[in-house]
Amino acid sequence: MTSPLVDFRTDPARYRHWRLAFDGPVATLTMDVDEQAALVPGYELKLNSYDLGVDIELYDAVQRLRFEHPEVRTVVVTSGKDKIFCAGANIRMLAASPHPWKVNFCKFTNETRNGIEDATASSGQTWLAAINGTASGGGYELALACDHLMLIDDRSSAVSLPELPLLGVLPGTGGLTRVVDKRHVRRDRADYFSTRAEGIGGRKAVQWRLVDEVVPRAKWDEAVAARAAGLAEHSNRPAGAEGAGIELTPLDKTRTGEEIAYRYVTAKLDRERAVAEITVRGPGADAPADLAGLHEQGADFWTLAMTRELDDLILDLRTNELELGTWVLRTEGQRQQVLSYDRLLLDHADDWLATEIVLYLKRTLKRLDVTSRSLLALIEPGSCFAGSLLELALAADRSFQLAGVFEEIDPEADPAAITVGPMNRGPLPMSNGLTRLQTRFLGDEQALAEVEKRAGDALAAEDAEELGLVTFAPDDIDWDEEVRIAVEERASFSPDALTGLEANYRFAGPETLETKIFGRLTAWQNWIFYRPNASGPDGALRRYGTGQRADFDRKRV
Repeated sequence: MTSPLVDFRTDPARYRHWRLAFDGPVATLTMDVDEQAALVPGYELKLNSYDLGVDIELYDAVQRLRFEHPEVRTVVVTSGKDKIFCAGANIRMLAASPHPWKVNFCKFTNETRNGIEDATASSGQTWLAAINGTASGGGYELALACDHLMLIDDRSSAVSLPELPLLGVLPGTGGLTRVVDKRHVRRDRADYFSTRAEGIGGRKAVQWRLVDEVVPRAKWDEAVAARAAGLAEHSNRPAGAEGAGIELTPLDKTRTGEEIAYRYVTAKLDRERAVAEITVRGPGADAPADLAGLHEQGADFWTLAMTRELDDLILDLRTNELELGTWVLRTEGQRQQVLSYDRLLLDHADDWLATEIVLYLKRTLKRLDVTSRSLLALIEPGSCFAGSLLELALAADRSFQLAGVFEEIDPEADPAAITVGPMNRGPLPMSNGLTRLQTRFLGDEQALAEVEKRAGDALAAEDAEELGLVTFAPDDIDWDEEVRIAVEERASFSPDALTGLEANYRFAGPETLETKIFGRLTAWQNWIFYRPNASGPDGALRRYGTGQRADFDRKRV
């Protein structure tokens, strides 16, 4: 399969696979996949199976429900097909896809599932899975991302995770982890369930906690409507908010072979050095004076606009630019202007839109954390690594802050500085539940306390290095050479080994559902996808549906 240049931008008018309907506080998202609208030629999306194109639309719908429809308190996800909820990821697509495509597909799908869970946990927008037919593999994993699972009781519908017995792989979007960690299914039952290709339905599915309730077909519509209304009553979404949402207007994006450019974010693509030079620009002015200004600006509000652009760029580079293995992160602007936007959002944490913007920034930074690229932050005169944008430097694998100025370029410039702000101390946790500062100084409470004492200060390179906030602080004589060596060294290493290295140390501290999914399950899934037992010419993915059994190498390794 030839991978196309993927564009993650879409809107409901262009959906081919999903329908959105609204009834006051309840939205219904119906999966009705167009078999002939695969993202890449060569397979049909039968039985509500999905590929990356289906997931791109789902992600867009999740975002729009949060920003454009604050009145929605319950989201019902269901199927528009008879007796089938979703058959999961399309097997023909997986069998024909190159390894990086499969991996990026699983990762993006995982992140969208996490976004659904975040909507329930953080935004009072509870997701309900109305499983009106069989849900297999990724179809059941979509349901698992919801807070409440209803299964139709018609003697044929069931839920299943058949990847192991049928395909020689694992449920790649968090299925196993959610079954035991989220649904609290007993280990022995989870083991049996995951080796039973036909799955489990009816009352046993409830007894085993695989679903929350089963409902006879005759009472289905009535029961789903009643459950959705009941969940809506307990939501903390704003009352009477219909029409108060903001439109997520189309992103203004320009893409060439050498550059990807938006209003506030730019990436220069240096293929010779295998580097993407990413620059994030600050707002250019102070934040609006009050909450009314935030709502009036809507999608043009700097934090939201910048986050949408950064989100799209990460997805674009991750999917389309596999050989640009090092991302160099810079910022441009005034630190105090960035902090003014942070302050406006945090001062109005009880406002739904301010809350959603912060939550979106949190999710986007998490996407950066789990991206398999080396991240280097360069803090130079004119940069604005403060508050929310300081998170970019804290997410980097290494950071360099210039000591002084570039004497030959602008000797009168203000020296590079960084500022720790309130955004760095709680609102933007990583997948491990800790802030990036807490993760950075794990086990060293004194060092963290010293940093917090200097919150709000403009920290020059020497102070930032002494506090442990940056890795190196070279002067202008050594700057170019040290940065060059770091970039060239990174390009000389094995990309596979770098991915493993970075994934191992980025998430110090507690293990959570999210870190398990990304750090454990997807890591092993990636390995399994590469093995001949799954992807070889006689592997389970390629022989599925042929009537021939896979030829497994029986050695345990």
